[in-house]
Amino acid sequence: MQRVKKERKADSKEGQALEKLAAVLNNNEPARNAELDEEEELEIKSLGLLTRKKMIYAANVADRLLHQHLLQLPMNILLQATMLAAITRHSMAFVSRSSFTQTLSPVSRTSTRSYSRTTLNMKLQTAIVGLPNVGKSTLFNALTETQGAEAANYPFCTIEPNTGIVEVPDTRLGVLTKINESVKTVPTTLEFVDVAGLVKGASDGEGLGNQFLATIRQCDAIVHVVRCFEDENVIHVDGSVDPVRDAELINLELALADLAQVEKRMQRVKKERKADSKEGQALEKLAAVLNNNEPARNAELDEEEELEIKSLGLLTRKKMIYAANVADSDLATGNAMSLLLEEQAKKEGATVVLVSAQVEAELVDLDPEDRADFLESLDVNLDNTGLRRIIREAYEILDLQTYFTSGPTETRAWTIKKGWKAPQAAGVIHGDFERGFIKAETISYEDLVACGSEAECKKQGKLRLEGKDYVVAEGDCILFRFNV
Repeated sequence: MQRVKKERKADSKEGQALEKLAAVLNNNEPARNAELDEEEELEIKSLGLLTRKKMIYAANVADRLLHQHLLQLPMNILLQATMLAAITRHSMAFVSRSSFTQTLSPVSRTSTRSYSRTTLNMKLQTAIVGLPNVGKSTLFNALTETQGAEAANYPFCTIEPNTGIVEVPDTRLGVLTKINESVKTVPTTLEFVDVAGLVKGASDGEGLGNQFLATIRQCDAIVHVVRCFEDENVIHVDGSVDPVRDAELINLELALADLAQVEKRMQRVKKERKADSKEGQALEKLAAVLNNNEPARNAELDEEEELEIKSLGLLTRKKMIYAANVADSDLATGNAMSLLLEEQAKKEGATVVLVSAQVEAELVDLDPEDRADFLESLDVNLDNTGLRRIIREAYEILDLQTYFTSGPTETRAWTIKKGWKAPQAAGVIHGDFERGFIKAETISYEDLVACGSEAECKKQGKLRLEGKDYVVAEGDCILFRFNV
C-alpha cells in the first residue's frame, strides 16, 4: 500500500483492492473474506496472500493400518511423512494422513518396499460451460456418477461451481492387472468443474457473469455443451433451439471478456513504454484476432510470447471441445442440428462429441450388463459412449499421456504431460524418485502384452534400461531405480 500511495495509485483498482484486504486483515479475518471483483483479483494475484488461498481443515487421524504401513517405509521417507503429519496438525486440511502415503508396485516385481507418494503437481481442470438448461449439470452428474449438481429446468440452477474427479477409462489397466495378477487397480483421473449457465452480457457482469468467467479462467480446458435437441418441456433462454447461435453467443462473451483484459494490459504496457517488448507484441497479435471475432487461440505466438501472456488466463486461448447434447434417438448418428455445430467447429479447429446427457445420467443407475443392453438398443458401444469420448478428448487436448506401474500388489496408471522425460515422470510418484533418479526399467505396453510377462520380455530383449534423457512414451510400463 505504501508503494501504491507513493506512486499515487491509491484510487487505482490495485489501491482499492489493497484497502479492502487491509480492512479485513485488521479485523482479524483472513484475506479471502475480502470481496474483490475479477479485475481487483488479478491486480493482487502476484502478492500470493496466504490467507487468500482456499483451505480445508485437517484432522490428525489415528489409523492402525496406517501405522503398520508407516513401519514399512524407508527411514528418510518415514521422517518426511512424520513431519508432514506434524505440520497438518497445525494446518488447515481435513484429510487422513493415509492420503499422503500410498503403495507403489514395480513392474511385475515382487517387492516389500512401499513409498510415500506426493500429489501430482498438475491439478488440471476442465470447465463445463454453456447456456442455462443445455444439460451441463446433468452431464456433470453423469461424469462424476453423483447427483451433487442441481439439474433443474430454470437458469442458474448451478451457482457455486461443482468440482468432480473423473476416472479416465483405459482398457489397458485390466489387461495389465490380469497379466500380473494385481490385487489392486488404480486408474488415472481428470478434474471437471460445472460452471453455471452463461448468458448474453456475461462479459459485462450479467447473470453473475464476472464470477462465472473467473471460474473458467482458472481452468485449463473447456467442454462447451450445446443443446441439439427439441423438447417443449425444457425451456430455452432464447425461446428456440439454434446450436450455432447458442455456441456463438457463449464464444462472443468469452472473447469480449478476453478483449477487455488484453486492451487493459496493452494500456499498461504502453504506459510503461514496453510496447515493443515480447509482451507488447503478443498483446497486439491477440487484439487483432479478438477484434476480428476470432478466439485468442487463433493468434500465432512463439514460446516466449506465450509465457508473457500466460498470467492473463485468456478464456478463448484455452482448448475447447463441443459436446453436442442430442436426444437418445440421435445418439448414434447425430441430427441436423449437431451437423450444423460440426460445421461451425471445423471453422474454429474444434472437436465435436455427440452425447446425450439424459442417457448418460440414466446409465449411472444401471449395472454394467444392463448398461450394455441399453446402449445396444441405441446402437452405441459401451466403450465409446459420448461421456467416455469427452473424457478421452479432454485428456488429449490437455496434452496428457499415461504410463503404468504394475506388479502383484497394484497396477496403476499415472498422468504426465507429453514430452516429459523419465525423471519428471518419476517425480509424479514421489519427489525423491526424481531427485535420486538413476535409471528407468521400461517395457512398452504392447511388448508386455505380446510376451505375457516381464520375464519373457527380458528373454526377448524387450526390457530397456533408459536414462534421464529418455522421453516417456504413451503406455510405457516402468520400474524406476533411484537413490537418495
